[in-house]
Amino acid sequence: MFLRRIVTAAALVLALPAFAATLGDDGLHKTDWMRDTFKDLREDLEEANAEGKRLLIIIEQRGCIYCTKMHEEVFPMPEIDAALNDQFFVIQINMFGDVEVTDFDGTTLPEKDMVRRWNALFTPTMMFFPQEVPEDVTATQAAVAVMPGAFGRWTTLNLLNWITAEGYLGDESFQKYHARIIQEQGISE
Repeated sequence: MFLRRIVTAAALVLALPAFAATLGDDGLHKTDWMRDTFKDLREDLEEANAEGKRLLIIIEQRGCIYCTKMHEEVFPMPEIDAALNDQFFVIQINMFGDVEVTDFDGTTLPEKDMVRRWNALFTPTMMFFPQEVPEDVTATQAAVAVMPGAFGRWTTLNLLNWITAEGYLGDESFQKYHARIIQEQGISE
């Protein structure tokens, strides 16, 4: 009986993820690479540019199992964590939150209404932006790439690298870039 309890307890401990993401009071995952800003996208873009980083919005919601997957299995990968820390200025948006967000075109709405305006249906959704955004466009119009949902480590890492290298300006689509990198490195998701 005692031995069975020890084996059961050990099995439970081993079943836990190696990295447990921190949850904030709002129920969303919190990381060191997320920025706490006034959520004015034009100001956030200026600050990102001043730091030599790319603006990235990540839309999440409380209880999202796919957000948890990303925060526990994908984002902690050393190369991804380093890229997010060093190359991106990350703003978290709560899909059902009430904090005001000011879009690039000057429209100000609560997070939940802004997410609806952007037609973001899935969490997590990652929106990547260029260094220059015209005055009269929305975030969805300005985004150079949108990643809706959870993806594997290599897809995520390759997307971060493709964005940083401004691959969206070239002739090689992300899908072709990703396939080439996976083949060159002999990696499987």
